[in-house]
Amino acid sequence: MSDRLEAVLADAVPRVCAAAVALIAANGSVAASAAAGELVRYTDAGGTLAADRPPARLDSIFDLASVSKLCTTVVLLRLAEEGRLGLDEPVAHWIPGTDPRITPRRLLTHTAGLPPIRRIDRELPGADAAARMAAMVRTPIGHPVGGPYLYSDVGMVMAGRLAELAGGAPLDALVRTRITDVLGLADTGYRPARADRVAATECKAERPGPGCVRGEVHDETAYALGGVAGHAGVFATAGDLLAFGEMLRRGGGPVLRPHSVAEMTRDQGAGGAPFRHGLGVRIGDPGIVGPLDGAYGHSGFTGTSLVIDPARRLTVVLLTNAVHPVRGRDGIRELRHAVASEALRLVDLNR
Repeated sequence: MSDRLEAVLADAVPRVCAAAVALIAANGSVAASAAAGELVRYTDAGGTLAADRPPARLDSIFDLASVSKLCTTVVLLRLAEEGRLGLDEPVAHWIPGTDPRITPRRLLTHTAGLPPIRRIDRELPGADAAARMAAMVRTPIGHPVGGPYLYSDVGMVMAGRLAELAGGAPLDALVRTRITDVLGLADTGYRPARADRVAATECKAERPGPGCVRGEVHDETAYALGGVAGHAGVFATAGDLLAFGEMLRRGGGPVLRPHSVAEMTRDQGAGGAPFRHGLGVRIGDPGIVGPLDGAYGHSGFTGTSLVIDPARRLTVVLLTNAVHPVRGRDGIRELRHAVASEALRLVDLNR
């Protein structure tokens, strides 16, 4: 444990989030770890305190939200290594009727011209997940193809469906066989079997059952698609996510080849973003890297982030449930920066 990292989290809980876990790895070893808060603090959107408030622990499980996009990206890169698809071939090869200008590369750089979101749950309230997915991948282009950058969950949903068609298996199975089984990540995957170790997220009136969402995906579109989607839905512990990040920092083995990680983390030239963009990853995103200039990674709407800094040999994980009991709370950016600053301090100490 780290007294300084514990203090950073304690300052944010419960003001920013009800629960938080952070891990910092330097030179391949855990340099600091901390957990604070409660997995379930509230019973309703009004902030009524729960009678049972289990403490957050280092092995608690969080909804990664858009950090899930990194899993989709790695699966697609692995399928490309296997010769099952090409990063610059038309997605229409697999999804007939798709605009021929859409390619896996454009999906992963958010330059395919697809809209940011599509609330398919509201459009097709009585449909099943398969029908909703079919509608999602038929979403028409509404913006310039090839750029500028426009963050699109719709595009990543299409990327996940592309992976299923090219890989010949559901996305959750592909993530398991291509990533989690290979790395031994026992607590990472879609649709957790049990909720007792999972941090609660938002209290949603439209979801069945009392209390706040716990053990099922927070994202409405992923929920409408059955809990498995290319843009959201993965749950993990901080330790598992750290191992995933370290895999990328070390060059990909045993999941990816070094050239795939190099391509993933190369600036792909997507203009119009406040950061550089690789394949599925943001490079130098000011929202998450803080003082770790040049680091790459991704954030999640629930209050999660993974930052990888190869130059400093750092991997930084922050998992929170900043949307519990409601979204829109302030301070998550500052918390991410504070954790990144502590990581930089630890590196400077050992120089």
